[in-house]
Amino acid sequence: MDTTKVKAKRKLRRKIRVRKHVLGSSERPRLSVFRSLSHIYAQIIDDTTGKTLVSASSVEAKAVGGNKAAATEIGKRLAEKAKAAGIGKVAFDRNGFKYHGRVKALADGARAGGLQF
Repeated sequence: MDTTKVKAKRKLRRKIRVRKHVLGSSERPRLSVFRSLSHIYAQIIDDTTGKTLVSASSVEAKAVGGNKAAATEIGKRLAEKAKAAGIGKVAFDRNGFKYHGRVKALADGARAGGLQF
């Protein structure tokens, strides 16, 4: 069997398992993370209305690549935007990615910026 298909299925299983438990509400919206090979994206979503409240990415920040340092900066930037929008607590959705490396760096940056998970 092709290893890329196996990895994709494994990631999809993780994603479904995480999303069963993590729901965003208006009081506690969901912080969703997407990690590509070259960039990292994060958005805070209210699942009851289906709207994105705040977003940040390494593309808009013109950060150099999607490394850990850039991920930490994006987390801090997202926390600043969330505070300005009146959001203090979020539910962290790692979107099927392992809580390691850039995803963990983004979460640590958001916590340092004042968001509570």
